[in-house]
Amino acid sequence: MDRRTKESMTQAGLNLIQQALTIYDQDLRLVLSNRRFQDMFDLPNTLTTAGASFADTIRHLATLGEYGPLDDIDAFVTERVQMARDFEPHYMERTRANGQVISVEGAPLPQGGWVTVYTDITQVKRQEGMLRARSEELSGQLSAYSAELGETNRKLESTIAALEQAKRELTEIEARTRLTTEMMPAHIAHVGPDRRYTYSNRRLSSIMPERPSDILGRHIAEALGAQAYAAIEQNLNMALQGQASVFEFTDTLSSRRIRAAFTPDRNAKDTGINGVYILSMDVTEETQARTALQQQSRRELASQLTSGLAHDFSNLLTIILGAQSRLNQLDLPPQAKTLIQATHDAARRGGDLLNTIAGMTGTRAPLPKATRLGDLIDNLTTMAKSTLPDQIQLKVTNSTDDRLWFLDPGMVQDALLNLILNARDACGDTGMITLIVDVVKETWIEFTVCDTGPGFTQTALEQAFEPFYTTKGAQGTGLGLTMVYDIAKMSGGDLLLRNGYRGARVILRLPARRAMTQSAPGLALLIDDQPDLRDTMRAMLTSLGYSVVEAASADEAQALLTGLPEVTLILSDLQLEGDKTGVAFVEGLPDNHPLVIFMTSLPAHHELAQAAQRHAPVLTKPFTQAQLGQLLQGTDTA
Repeated sequence: MDRRTKESMTQAGLNLIQQALTIYDQDLRLVLSNRRFQDMFDLPNTLTTAGASFADTIRHLATLGEYGPLDDIDAFVTERVQMARDFEPHYMERTRANGQVISVEGAPLPQGGWVTVYTDITQVKRQEGMLRARSEELSGQLSAYSAELGETNRKLESTIAALEQAKRELTEIEARTRLTTEMMPAHIAHVGPDRRYTYSNRRLSSIMPERPSDILGRHIAEALGAQAYAAIEQNLNMALQGQASVFEFTDTLSSRRIRAAFTPDRNAKDTGINGVYILSMDVTEETQARTALQQQSRRELASQLTSGLAHDFSNLLTIILGAQSRLNQLDLPPQAKTLIQATHDAARRGGDLLNTIAGMTGTRAPLPKATRLGDLIDNLTTMAKSTLPDQIQLKVTNSTDDRLWFLDPGMVQDALLNLILNARDACGDTGMITLIVDVVKETWIEFTVCDTGPGFTQTALEQAFEPFYTTKGAQGTGLGLTMVYDIAKMSGGDLLLRNGYRGARVILRLPARRAMTQSAPGLALLIDDQPDLRDTMRAMLTSLGYSVVEAASADEAQALLTGLPEVTLILSDLQLEGDKTGVAFVEGLPDNHPLVIFMTSLPAHHELAQAAQRHAPVLTKPFTQAQLGQLLQGTDTA
C-alpha cells in the first residue's frame, strides 16, 4: 500500500470519529485536522488546511465570541500563542458560548508541536445533571458510582494518552495519526473483505476486556470471540455489502454495553468494497444512567396513579372496619360472627396492602407513641457506643424530665444514629461526639449532635440535603442526611446544619407534643366531608363514650365550636369541604383549643400531611376503634 493510500485511509478514518482533533507543529502551523474540528468550531477551509496559522485560528474564534467578551483581542491572541509555545499535557472541560460543553485534552510531541482532542460531552453532563436532580427515591449507589466513574475514566484516559505520547517518537504522519487515535475513548479499526484486521488503534482490550490488543492480521471472529462475533456478524455482512449501520449489543464476556458503527470502505471508483471501518465505544455508564432515569419515571408515575386510588380505597376500608365493629357488638348468630371476623380481617389486609404500596412509591408514615426521652436516649447510647472505636468518646447530656412525649421512637433513633455515625467519620481516628437533648419553650424537642472534626465546608452546608451528595468519596452513599431531613419534615420538624467553635453541629428539631391522656370522654367535634365516613367515625367515638357533633367544613366546625365550649376533642380529616383544610382550621383556633387528632389517607410525604404533624397526631386511614382509643390514652397505636 503506497503512502498516499495510507494517508487517504487514515484521513477517512479520522473523519468518522465524533471527536475533533488537531496536530500543530513547532512553528504553530496546522499539520492535520479532521472534519469534526471544522464543523465543531464552524471554521473556514483556510483555517483547516495544512499550514494554517494557530494565531489566525485563535483570532477568528475570539472574533466570533468563542471565548466570551474580550477587551483586547490582540493581547488575548498573543497570550494564547505564548501558552502554545510553552505547551504542557493537560485535560480540561469548558462550556462554549453556544452552551455546548466540551472536554479538551492535549499533549506535546517529541519533535515539537502538539496534538489536541476536543470531545462533545454536553449530553453526558446533561444526563448526569438529570440523574442527580430526579433520583431522590433512587438507590444512591448507582448515581454516585456513575458520576464518579465517568470523571475518573476521563482523567485516567487523559493520563494514559499523555504517557503513551511521551514514550513514542513520532517522525511520520502515520505515527502521529496512530498516537492520536490511541487517545480516543473508542476502538477504531479497519477489516478487509476477508474479515481480517488491517488497522487497529490498540483500544479493543479497553473497550471489551479480556480481548487481545495486537490484532493486526487476525480474523475478527478470533479477536472478539464467538459470542460477540455472533452479535455483530449480521451488521458486518451488511457493511461488506455497502450498507452502513450503528447498533448496540451486550458483550457477554465483560457484561459491558457496546455501541458500534460499521461504515463501508468503498474504493475510489465506487465499484466495490475494500473493507469496513469500525468504531466501537463502551456506553455502559450511559445505558445505566438511562435505565435509572426510566425506572425513576416509572416510580413517579406509579406514585401518581396509586395516590388517588389509595385515598378513596382507604376511606372505604375505614367504613368497612367501622361497620364490622358495630355488627360485632350486636347479638347475632355464631355464623354471622364468623363472617364479620372474616370481613374484618380482609379489610385489615387491604390496609396492609395500602401500606405496602406506600412503601413502594413513597415514604412510610411516622408511627408516634407516648415516649419517655430518657429511655429512648439510653437505648440509643447503647447502640451508638458499639459502633464507635475506643479513641472516640460519646458524651450525652439529657436536660429533659420524665414526661411522656408523642413521637416515633424508631424514626428518631434511626435519625440520631445516622448523625452519630456521620460525626464518627468526621472525627477520624480520635475525637469527641456530644449529644444534647432539650425541650425548647415547650414547642420543640431538640437533639443536637456535635463533633470535633473539621466542620462543614460551605459547599456541604449548601448541598448536604441533596440526594447522593457526599464528602466520603466511594465510601459514602449521600443518602444519610437526606433520610434524616425527610424524617424531620414528615414529623413536622426541621434539620439545621451549623459549624460550632470546633467541628460540625447538627440540630434535629421535632414538635414537642405531650402524650395525650383523657381522664373521661366528653363532647367530640367530628369533621369530615363524607357522610358515610362520619357515620363510621361517630360510631367509634360513641363506643368510646363520647357524645358527637358533626361538621363537613371548617366554617361549619368553627360555628359549632363557638356555640359549644364544652367540646373536649376535635377529630378532623385534612381535606374538607370548601376552601379551608383541617390544618388551616386548627391553625385558626385559640391556644386553649380542645385536644386535636387529624386523620388522612394522604401519604406521609404529602406537604399537607407534614404540615399537620406540626400541630397534632395524624391517624392514617384505615384505622380501627381500638387504634383510636389507644391514641386517646397516649399508648402505642401500632
